[in-house]
Parts: sequence; structure tokens; C-alpha cells
Amino acid sequence: QVQLVESGGGLVQAGGSLRLSCAASGRTFSSYVMGWFRQAPGKEREFVVAISRSGSLTRYSDSAKGRLIISRDNAKNTVYLQMNSLKPEDTAVYYCAAAAGDISSRVDRYSYWGQGTQVTVSS
Repeated sequence: QVQLVESGGGLVQAGGSLRLSCAASGRTFSSYVMGWFRQAPGKEREFVVAISRSGSLTRYSDSAKGRLIISRDNAKNTVYLQMNSLKPEDTAVYYCAAAAGDISSRVDRYSYWGQGTQVTVSS
């Protein structure tokens, strides 16, 4: 089992940057694909980006390409999301999640979820 704790959210102006972190418990972090999802008020949870176990493969949503960068440090049991050129439409609760299977954009492929961190982008 993996426990995930996100941090780094906050309020930022449009065009600004934030770096989210997700710390995982346990010694098997490197055996999981890690993903970031987000959920805005009144909307379904949506995929943002995912990274393979080694970090060599990534998958981005169209809205994330060119602005958001995922990375992981298996020695620190942590996955990061660098968010640049933020837009008001990026406002949401951001969740990290762990999957035992292949890299995927599907919510139902991820078994473990953090509690989320709020990101608010003002115009």
C-alpha cells in the first residue's frame, strides 16, 4: 500500500509558476506509475500528466503540454509537477495518484490517491 501527500499548492497570478510535490510512503515507490490529476468545482476529475516507474516515459494531456513538467525522484519517494505560465482555467484541486499497471490517463487505473492540494490562478 502507498500513502500519498501533496503539497505546494496556493494562490498565484496568471502567468506565474508553482511546483507541486507528492511524497509517498513505503519502500515500493519506484514500482508505481505516478500521475497527476485535477478537479475543478462542478467538473469531473481529469488527467493532467503521468510518468513511468523509471521516469523515462511521460504522457501529457493537451492542456499540460509545453507548460507543465512532471518528474520523479525515486530516492526521495517524491513526484513533482512544475507548473509554468499558469492560466485561470488551471484552477483546481490537484491530486497525485499511483498505479501498479502501465502508464495511463484513466482515473480508474490508479489505486492510490492523495488528499489533493488547491491551486488557484487569479486573472
